Amino acid sequence: MRRYGKHTDEDDIRTRPNRKGNRPRTHIRPKHEDAAEGMVLTVDRGRLTCLVDGRTVTAMKARELGRKAAVVGDRVALVGDLSGTKDTLARIVRIEERASVLRRTADDDDPYERVVVANADQLAIVTALADPEPRPRLIDRCLVAAFDGGLEPLLVMTKSDLASPDKFLELYGDLDIPYVVTSREELASGAAADMVREHLDGRITAFVGHSGVGKTTLVNALVPEDRQRITGHVNAVTGRGRHTTTSALALPLADGRGWVVDTPGVRSFGLAHIDPSRVIHAFPDLEPGTEGCPRACSHDEPDCALDAWVAEGHADPARLYSLRRLLSTRERREGD
Repeated sequence: MRRYGKHTDEDDIRTRPNRKGNRPRTHIRPKHEDAAEGMVLTVDRGRLTCLVDGRTVTAMKARELGRKAAVVGDRVALVGDLSGTKDTLARIVRIEERASVLRRTADDDDPYERVVVANADQLAIVTALADPEPRPRLIDRCLVAAFDGGLEPLLVMTKSDLASPDKFLELYGDLDIPYVVTSREELASGAAADMVREHLDGRITAFVGHSGVGKTTLVNALVPEDRQRITGHVNAVTGRGRHTTTSALALPLADGRGWVVDTPGVRSFGLAHIDPSRVIHAFPDLEPGTEGCPRACSHDEPDCALDAWVAEGHADPARLYSLRRLLSTRERREGD
């Protein structure tokens, strides 16, 4: 056995080679206590645009975050080059806890859920009263996702000059959802934006709707400086619109009085990730009546205690009907 003396040469020391040629890993991760706070404005092919101290910064997710992804609306911690100048890149090293999450899946059989926006206070569901025809089942699905994710819904109806909103409002009247009715003339003049803006003050509002309903046009009216995006048109044959927004984008309202998040037009809104038992929380007037329900009651079955409770006069039967319509929306096709 060879022994080393006091004056060994470094060439005499045996070391195990690092095959990958990189630094050895450690389980100790930096805390990044000096990281700056920011908000994710949009995500595009792995690059995230964030607002940091009033300036936009391009960033990428740090490797240490693993598969955890940041989405529009996330509050994040960033390190690196935060100047926001061209060709600079910061790193997102932490994603803060979310106050609310709007999720969807491609369909009801898809196990992969997609987070649309984080930390929004309100979900504005935009639908046209005609051209294209409204899709109540899609709206029901958006409402379920909003209730489940902790967002308050707002119904925005466009093109009231083509069809009356009365029948549509009757369908959702028992849900006590605030709403705005606008016409094409009001949308063009900016009056529609003023009507909607009253519901946005001091809040982060995500806008959803299928293509052709005027969602992006309305957002552009709310945020005039973002008018460079091209609005779409409705296909006269299919009645469907052309997508005009390819990724979610957070935009500030004037005077810092809130945010709007424009999301891509949706053709479907899957609810595979939704636990139906959580939908009841959006109906506080009905929730006390569930105390007598059997274990794991879906509130849409013969043994549900809500039937007798409502029959005794504790709540409006129309509210129970609305609850069950939303609960059953996963059983129906969205175009029904």
